[in-house]
Amino acid sequence: MNKLKTAIIGLGKVSGIHARALATLPESHFTAVCSSRKEKTEAYTSEYGVKGYTDVAEMVEREKIDVAIICTPHPFHREPAVKAMEAGAHVLIEKPLASSLEDCDAILEASERYGRQTGVVSQRRWYRPVQRIRAAIDSGKIGRPVFGTVNILGWRDENYYNSDPWRGTWSGEGGGVLVNQAPHQLDLLQWFLGGIDQLYGIASNLNHPYIEVEDTANAIIRFKSGAIGNIIVSNSQKPGIYGKVHVHGENGASAGVQTDGGAMFIAGMSGILEPPVNDLWTIPGEEALLKEMVREDSEFFLSLKNPMDYFHERQVEDFLRAVIEGRKPLITGSEGRITVEIFTAIYRSTRDNKPVKWPVKPENTDDFDGRLSKHI
Repeated sequence: MNKLKTAIIGLGKVSGIHARALATLPESHFTAVCSSRKEKTEAYTSEYGVKGYTDVAEMVEREKIDVAIICTPHPFHREPAVKAMEAGAHVLIEKPLASSLEDCDAILEASERYGRQTGVVSQRRWYRPVQRIRAAIDSGKIGRPVFGTVNILGWRDENYYNSDPWRGTWSGEGGGVLVNQAPHQLDLLQWFLGGIDQLYGIASNLNHPYIEVEDTANAIIRFKSGAIGNIIVSNSQKPGIYGKVHVHGENGASAGVQTDGGAMFIAGMSGILEPPVNDLWTIPGEEALLKEMVREDSEFFLSLKNPMDYFHERQVEDFLRAVIEGRKPLITGSEGRITVEIFTAIYRSTRDNKPVKWPVKPENTDDFDGRLSKHI
């Protein structure tokens, strides 16, 4: 099997998950890391036997890196991604693709210009109950999807925001619950229901006065198919409760997944408390299967030594194989841009108090797409 020389750029908390994947997968020869943090770099070079760099282009060119995974904070994805692609590497970027549409488009333009693959991490697509919903939609079991919902009710305390200096800030994080916690579920909603026509939304900070960013948001979406979507996401409920995505079809059948339960996962800080399961399944003739689905998926999930590592590994594996096979990965950079369009539209709608039409394009304003509006 072909091995690709792989590297990680940015050594924050989530980078450990990717390092373990790159060190394990047969498609990967984990070669180097790049970071300005000397202590973290030394820890990785010692543990994995990789080389350490502070310059992205130098690392990619000198080590002939094939694939680099970007693990920098959200507003700082653009520069290393573009530099890595210019130097010759394909890039897999931790979610979201970027915190602004301008940065997204710069990354996608570089991907096209240099002929490099881009992908965005959304490993929950590999959850068994998520793939079961996708298969049900593809096979027509619910008819045309006509209504979809995202519900995330979670909690982040002051210790969480103090764990890294960039958390809870516009400049360092790029946003709050929409940019950090919600992208996985927003990705699933658009994956299930397709292209978006317009969105009306509101974002606010309800009970976290020690952060700049929103802790709660609500939006209504009209999809191009005529389907309707509703998004409710919040970090304001103690303790963390759940994350759910539900899809309802024109034939009256419904399918849903609880992707997160008990408390939301925090990379490098907590584990997953409850297995992801289908919590709703009313497909004609299959209603009685739900109990067995939950049992099987729970047993599989709990049998994994480290579930979060496992599903990240599946996405990294898909991306590496896509590069080897010359095909698109399951989640491309272009699809990752849709999630950024969604949360950008919510910020703009909050600012302007009106719906936002698709496609959503970058703005040349000084209010960061509405994030700095007094309404948040």
